[in-house]
Amino acid sequence: MAELDLSRDGDVFVLRMKTGENRFNPDFIGAMNAALDEVEACRGAAALVTTGEGKFYSNGLDLDWLSQQEHADAMRFLATVLALFARIVAFPFPTCAAIGGHAFAGGGMLALAHDWRVMRSDRGFFCLPELDLGMPLVLGMTSLIKEKIGPRAFRETVLTGGRFGADDCVRMGIVDQAAADAEVISSAVERVRPLAGKSRDACKALKKGLYAALLTDLTCTDAVAMPK
Repeated sequence: MAELDLSRDGDVFVLRMKTGENRFNPDFIGAMNAALDEVEACRGAAALVTTGEGKFYSNGLDLDWLSQQEHADAMRFLATVLALFARIVAFPFPTCAAIGGHAFAGGGMLALAHDWRVMRSDRGFFCLPELDLGMPLVLGMTSLIKEKIGPRAFRETVLTGGRFGADDCVRMGIVDQAAADAEVISSAVERVRPLAGKSRDACKALKKGLYAALLTDLTCTDAVAMPK
């Protein structure tokens, strides 16, 4: 399984991705879901922060692995990625992505699936490079980006493929806060800590209501369909 580290800071679980660029392949998705299972199984107050290490939060899909798969297998795997996004969108506890480095492509989308985002002020970067990669977004990805950052920021990110630092990300509504390197994780923890004791049932129900259309697009049979 991919190497992840799950620890606790009081009521807040901190899930650190530790596979270098933290790219998505079956091992990574399996490890993420196992860690989320552990968080959900806890009793009492809880919240979740995810982070990477070094210069990466996550660079998204493992394209080297994906290129070796048959098309049908690749599409089935992509559906598991979208299902992970959906799980985090509707997670029954408050969630925050602590972005200490690159959040590119699917890694940026993973961050967007969280309720809140804190980015390192000097070395945090968000990029959706599909234009430069010649890769159209599937329905579920398009819906996630539009829902979480809005149409104007969608245009600036998706239709340019640009790389945006923390100040720009705050301005565009991609992240909620910029923080110094040493304070990224602690800022993310303190953002969700006051909410950790809220009702998990209500939290999940409210998220399902708030993001009903998005969750449908992430989990429907056409979620991995390419636009024509």
